[in-house]
Amino acid sequence: MFPGLSLRTRILVPLIAIVLITLAGGAVMIGYTYRMEAIQTRTEEMALSASHTVESLLQVFIRQKGFVSYYFMDGDPSWIEHLDQYRQAFRDRLDQAGEFAQTEADQKILGRIRSEYDSYVESRDRVIELYRTGEREKGLALHKSIRNQFLEILSLCETYKQSYDRKVRSEYEKSLRQARRLRMVSGAAVLGVVILSGLFALVLQTQVLDPIRRLAGVAERFGGARNPGDEVKALSRGVRGLIEDADQTHTELERSRARLFQAEKMAVVGKLAAGVAHSIRNPMTSIKMRLFSLEQSIPMSLAQKEDFEVISEEILHIDNIVRNFLEYSRPSKLRFQKMSPSEIVDMSLRLLRHRFKSYGIEVELKRPLALPEVRADPDQLKEVFVNILVNACEAMTDGGAIVIEEEGTLVHPLGLAAVIRIRDSGPGIPENLQEKIFEPFFSTKEEGTGLGLSIAVRIVHQHGGLLRLKSGEGEGTTFTITLPCREDKSWA
Repeated sequence: MFPGLSLRTRILVPLIAIVLITLAGGAVMIGYTYRMEAIQTRTEEMALSASHTVESLLQVFIRQKGFVSYYFMDGDPSWIEHLDQYRQAFRDRLDQAGEFAQTEADQKILGRIRSEYDSYVESRDRVIELYRTGEREKGLALHKSIRNQFLEILSLCETYKQSYDRKVRSEYEKSLRQARRLRMVSGAAVLGVVILSGLFALVLQTQVLDPIRRLAGVAERFGGARNPGDEVKALSRGVRGLIEDADQTHTELERSRARLFQAEKMAVVGKLAAGVAHSIRNPMTSIKMRLFSLEQSIPMSLAQKEDFEVISEEILHIDNIVRNFLEYSRPSKLRFQKMSPSEIVDMSLRLLRHRFKSYGIEVELKRPLALPEVRADPDQLKEVFVNILVNACEAMTDGGAIVIEEEGTLVHPLGLAAVIRIRDSGPGIPENLQEKIFEPFFSTKEEGTGLGLSIAVRIVHQHGGLLRLKSGEGEGTTFTITLPCREDKSWA
C-alpha cells in the first residue's frame, strides 16, 4: 500500500487529513450557523414589520369609514377632524410600507393603493360635502357607489399582505435549505472522517502493529515469553538483548583478534629473536671482551676513557635490545632477593649518567629515607627503571629535567608499599596514545622496538606491583611504580 512513501508519511498524511477535515467541517458548521441566524433574524424582522404595517394600514383605513358613518349619523364636525388625522396616518403607513417594498410587484401594489385611496378620498369628500349642503339623497347615492372603491382598497391591502407572507415563507424555506445543506456537509465531513480513520487504522495495523507483533513474537521465542500481549515491551526487551549480545560478541571478537594478533607477533618475535641471538649476540660478546682487553692494556687519557665508556654503553644498549626480544619471546625466570628499590634506582642512575649528560638532562632525586626492602629481581627492576629513564631522555631532545621521588606509604590494594615516581618535563603523551604505549611493538619513535614499556609492565606485575601513567600534552609525563613491601613491615 502506497509504495515509495515512508511509514512516517503513511501515518501522518491520514492523521493530518482527519484533523483538517474536522477543522473544516467545524468551520463550515459555524459559518452556516451564523448564516442561518442572520436569515432567521431577517425573516422575523420582515414578518413583524410586514404584519405591523399591513395591520396598521387596514385599521387606519377601516376607522376612516367609521368616522364618516358617525358624521352622517349625528353631524358632529369633530368626526371630520378625526377623519383628517387618520387620512394622514394612512398615508404615513403607506410610506412605511414603501420602505419595505423590495420588488417591483410590491411597488405596483402600493402605487395602486395610493391611487385608489386618493380617488376614494376625493369621492368621500364629495359625499361629506353633499351631506353638509343638505343634499342627503345625492350623498347617499354617491356613498353607496364608492363602496366598491373601499372594497378594492381592502383587497389591495390584503394582496400586499399576502406578498409579504410569501416573502416570509420564502425566507423560511431558504433557511430550511441552508439547514439541509448544513446536514449534508456535516454528514459528508463525518463520512470523510470515518473513511480516513479507517484508512489510518488499516495503515497502523498493517504497517506498524502487525510487524511489531511479529518481531515481538520472534523476540519472545528467543528471550522467553513474559508479559504475553505486551508486544512493545517484548520487542524492546528483545532489541535490548540483541544489542547486548551484539556488544558482547563484538567485545569477544575484539579480544579474539587481539589474542590472534598477539600470537602472530609472538611467533614472529620468536623467530626473529632466535635469529638475532644466533647472528648478533655472539659477535657482540666478542666485541665487549676485546674492548675490555684494550681498556686494560692501553694507557688512555681521560677523554679516551670517556669515549670507551660511551662505546661500552651503546654496545650494552644494543645487547639490551637483543635481550628484550629474547625476554619477550621467552620470559626469563625471576631471581628474587630482598633488597631496597633505592639501591636499584642508584644503579640505574649510575648506568645512565653519561646519557643524561649527553642529552642535557638534570636529574633530581627526592629520597627522605631509603625505601624498605622488597622481594625483587634487581636486574629485572633495573631494566624497568632504565627503560623509563631512557624514554624520558629521548622525549626531551632539547634538554630538560627528571625528578625521581621515593616514598613508603599505604596503597590500595597492595597495602604497605614502596612507591617510585619518575617525572619528566617533556612534551607529554597525547591522551589517545596513553592506552597504547604499553602494547607490544607500539612505539612513537622511528627506531624503537615498542617492547620496552610492555616488558616493564610485565616485570612489575611479576613482582606483584603496579605501573601507572599520568600525562598531558605540554605537562610532562609521570610513571609511578608501586611494589609491595616485605611482610614484617618493620619500616613503618
